[in-house]
Amino acid sequence: MKNILFRADSSSQIGLGHIMRDLVLASRYPNSNIVFACKNLSGNINKQIIKNDYKLEIISSNDIKELSNIIYKYDIDMIIIDNYDIDYKFEKQLKKTHNNLTILSLDDTYQKHHCDILLNHNINANKKKYKKLVPKHCDIRCGVKHTLIRDEFIKEKRALNVLLVMGGADSSNLNIEILKVLKKFDNIRVQVLSTKSNKNIQKLKKYTKNNKFTNLSIDTKKMAKYMKNSDFIICTPSVTINEAYYMDLPFISIKTADNQNEIHQFLKKNNFLALNKFNPKKLNKLLKKMVIKCKK
Repeated sequence: MKNILFRADSSSQIGLGHIMRDLVLASRYPNSNIVFACKNLSGNINKQIIKNDYKLEIISSNDIKELSNIIYKYDIDMIIIDNYDIDYKFEKQLKKTHNNLTILSLDDTYQKHHCDILLNHNINANKKKYKKLVPKHCDIRCGVKHTLIRDEFIKEKRALNVLLVMGGADSSNLNIEILKVLKKFDNIRVQVLSTKSNKNIQKLKKYTKNNKFTNLSIDTKKMAKYMKNSDFIICTPSVTINEAYYMDLPFISIKTADNQNEIHQFLKKNNFLALNKFNPKKLNKLLKKMVIKCKK
């Protein structure tokens, strides 16, 4: 479990944006201990930090010793700096004092930084501009892929509902492997159907519980309802394909047994999205095609 410190401020003069986007970023670390170090400036929204159940340390200045004391106090592994008043020299000194500390700097004005991770989450961010502004080892994260969007917007944007049915027993143990590929896609919800006959059901339960984008149903009697509420299905070329075809539900099929050869050949011949066997790269390509198709 990581201990993460955010250094940011808010006020009537500075604005509220730094704290708001940092709260979004903090939510990306659900299994970490989060601490915020903030000044008590006029018009601040420090109460929002407490409302989100994060620890708050009020600081009086940008003195490096004051911040360093907090790092020692909470045994901080990573500090996230979102403050225009903290510069390259400050970061370099901080790194010198705390050798094992990971520094993530938020930046949107192309300033020089001494950090391990550089984040510019604006849609127009240009990674190339940071080449000579950060150390060679720095992980530069720029643009749309890294944009910090609040939950209220994510919830309003329609998610694609995916149904995953790899047979009641999932004898090839592919459910989790397929979910790992699906996890790379934004704004997707996955409903997994399986049964008690699945020898790997406990691992699947644990995985779906720990990943919010997915849900597991065991021994359901509502297959038709799940299909009706889905945008597309990933399944084996078996009886499930017949049902999906009848429901006009787009599908990606993955062959897992020799007795599925004939139907698999039929699907390929008729230009359906079908894989001869599970391959993460090939599945990723088919998923991109399917997502584009479903969003039209």
